[in-house]
Amino acid sequence: MKMRTLSLALLALFLLIGAAIMINADVSQEFGTGWTVQYYNNAALTGSPVASEALTGGINFNWGTSSPKPGVVNDDNFSTRYSSVQLFNAGTYEFIVSSDDGVRILIDGASVLDRFIGRQLTTDRFQINLTAGTHSLVVEYFEGIDQAALQFQWFQISGGSTPGTGTAIVDGGGGAFVTAGPTLTASPIPPTSVPAIPPGALSGTVIRAQVLLVRSAPFLGAPVADRVLRGQTYQILGRDEASLWYLIQLSNGQGWVWHYYFNVNGNSYNAPVQNAFVTSGMPASETGVVGQSEATLRLRAEPNVLSTQIGRIPWGDLLPILERTRDGWYRVIWRGTVGWVAGDFVKLVTGDINNVPQR
Repeated sequence: MKMRTLSLALLALFLLIGAAIMINADVSQEFGTGWTVQYYNNAALTGSPVASEALTGGINFNWGTSSPKPGVVNDDNFSTRYSSVQLFNAGTYEFIVSSDDGVRILIDGASVLDRFIGRQLTTDRFQINLTAGTHSLVVEYFEGIDQAALQFQWFQISGGSTPGTGTAIVDGGGGAFVTAGPTLTASPIPPTSVPAIPPGALSGTVIRAQVLLVRSAPFLGAPVADRVLRGQTYQILGRDEASLWYLIQLSNGQGWVWHYYFNVNGNSYNAPVQNAFVTSGMPASETGVVGQSEATLRLRAEPNVLSTQIGRIPWGDLLPILERTRDGWYRVIWRGTVGWVAGDFVKLVTGDINNVPQR
């Protein structure tokens, strides 16, 4: 009887450990297959690669301060080029890339994202329509100093199996933007109509972008609330502390735009500083604490690894933190769903975790 009890206990412990290991690795086909990578011992992809290999999975790496190929590639000041051909249905796809430091993406030979600069871990998103069939993907990455990480994935958000065409949409999120894509089509989400502006109200006009994304919070990676067009003018309701994001009045609500693409018709500092989640209808304003996922996370109904999964959170999404447990779980709200995630894989970006109620 004692041996049977011990065996059952060990089995339960094994299952618990296995579930904990899988919590941050919910990999599926949106990472792609058939990738090859070339490694360079410089940060500019110049000269001949020092090594190359085929990947067994997708692009989902966190090397920390180590080399991606020990004994061959530098710990710092290296670059990599990932190439593959992937099969797509006709439709609109959202691509998500997180990198520390710089990254550049090409689809069918056209540059669709160029953030080849030194920076801390940052997530960029863009949407693009693709035809049914195969498309070539290239992801170029470089590491400067300190931490090194790279993740690339995509999701189909509309369409089916019928032929389509490609598009490129300018993204006003934190200065990242999409350049020329395969071919231009209409945006999958129609831009908002322009509401009336009260006399004497502070306003701004869309510049430097044909189509500008409006986000639900003043963060890169926040969900897209709407799209506005170049030359349109909107009332400014508020700003963040640094006047890098402006809260504007839409015909169907409110949203945030990045300052580089929005010319203020007056002094932007006359606009009041607004809470980051004033537009979201979320209770995040109660704590003022926001985290960012540093892995692909399982959203669970309860704070334990055996609880039912109720969502899958991509790397780099923003998570208002509503509650916490003593053993490191955070109760968050993600795309309208409240659930629990392991705090070890969430980086705090706003607020003090000590202000969050603890169970």
